[in-house]
Amino acid sequence: MNLPSRARFTIRARLTLLYSAVMALSFVAFFWVSDVGFRRSIEATVNNASRINLETIERLLASTAFRGDDKIRKELRELSELWANGALFEVANAKGQWLFRSPQFEQVSTPLIPPQAQAVAFVTHNLDFSQYRIALQRATIAGQLFEIHAAVPTEPFDQALDHFRLIEKEILPSLLLLASVLGYWLSGRSLAPVNRIIETAELIGAQNLSRRLEVPKARDELRRLTETLNAMLLRIETSFKGIAQFTADASHDLRTPIAVIRTTAEVTLRRPRADYEYRAALLQILETSVDTSNLLENLLTLARADAGAAGMEMHSLDLITHVQKAHSRAASLAAEKNIEISAQIPKISIHIEADAIAIDRLLLILIDNAVKYTLPGGRIEITLRESTSHAEIAIGDSGIGIADSDLANIFDRFYRADRVRGKNNGGAGLGLAIARWIAEVHGGAISAESCVGQGSTFRVRLPILDIQPVPEDRGGLPLRFSEKNSASL
Repeated sequence: MNLPSRARFTIRARLTLLYSAVMALSFVAFFWVSDVGFRRSIEATVNNASRINLETIERLLASTAFRGDDKIRKELRELSELWANGALFEVANAKGQWLFRSPQFEQVSTPLIPPQAQAVAFVTHNLDFSQYRIALQRATIAGQLFEIHAAVPTEPFDQALDHFRLIEKEILPSLLLLASVLGYWLSGRSLAPVNRIIETAELIGAQNLSRRLEVPKARDELRRLTETLNAMLLRIETSFKGIAQFTADASHDLRTPIAVIRTTAEVTLRRPRADYEYRAALLQILETSVDTSNLLENLLTLARADAGAAGMEMHSLDLITHVQKAHSRAASLAAEKNIEISAQIPKISIHIEADAIAIDRLLLILIDNAVKYTLPGGRIEITLRESTSHAEIAIGDSGIGIADSDLANIFDRFYRADRVRGKNNGGAGLGLAIARWIAEVHGGAISAESCVGQGSTFRVRLPILDIQPVPEDRGGLPLRFSEKNSASL
């Protein structure tokens, strides 16, 4: 497959070409402006010189016009001899007779016609094979009308302009070559940090994810790119470590029950046993299998959550109904340990958009933890409150509590708060991780407060639906409800 032409060039090559093109256009524009300025400067200079000569002739005529034509001719001849700078002129009287005329003007085949008014006109004409700038004027001096033509050679200026243009042609290629070399060097220096980023990135793999890219000192886009890549590497490293830790913890937690099942079966089968011994062994295997199945179910739940395939079905539901169901479940679990259960649940419905099974599981996890870590004779309190945009479920217990050092990590996967909490209560440390995921997928949050020896309180905040009752009509129809999602956390 043929790549586009741009894809065949490196960034450095494209930058060099762009820089060279910009510099070429800049040089061409500069020389063009200089050329135009030079030509206009020459034109203004020669026009000014010819005008000055014209004014000199006018002053001479003003001082000699009353003396007659012969005196005027004499003065004009003397003036022409004084002008050694190549200036030429011719003067005619009102009758059209030439009072003085430089020889070069005699070769002009086309008459030079000045304007009728006193204004000065300028023309460019060849005189004696050289180019001159000629000022033309009809002027009334001392009551007499004169026609005056004063010419200044432009050849020295034209030669200077030609020399300037020759220099332009000679120096422009050199400047373009120098600009290209400079552009290539500058683009190389500018892209050097990018090359270092590429070289370092190529060395980073699964075994050294902790390595980071060198951050440039300059506070520019490359620094922002490097910092962004380093932040991305940090997230990848954290995720990679999390996956590795998850795999290790899952392997460890699965290995123990499987070992128990295998050991129990092997020991039981070593010799013939009584029926009650077989029943005891099978009962232990069953209990261990149930725990293993629960662990696998939790692992699958978290795996589906990570893959974004939770399969939840969101519907509007009354949270009070589910909290009451959780209260009943808590009463059943707490009866065995003589734990007092109390609940504060409002009578007015609180509607949320949620998956019913997931909400029940969230509440069961928190209640099961509360019962599990509350000593016999303790108490558990379930509270449901409603604010402007959220509903808050609080489940507090008088259990053993959680140390401050563990509180920040209790929602991490496979984390067990301490030896006391995990020694006799089983569990793989996945329940609270699942609870947090359920809360977050519903746009809510979960938090915990605890004091060692005094108990813990877990709080779940979930966004509620804004329910607006429609007033009853004349037919006495029942109230209808319109639902809309409130802003989530």
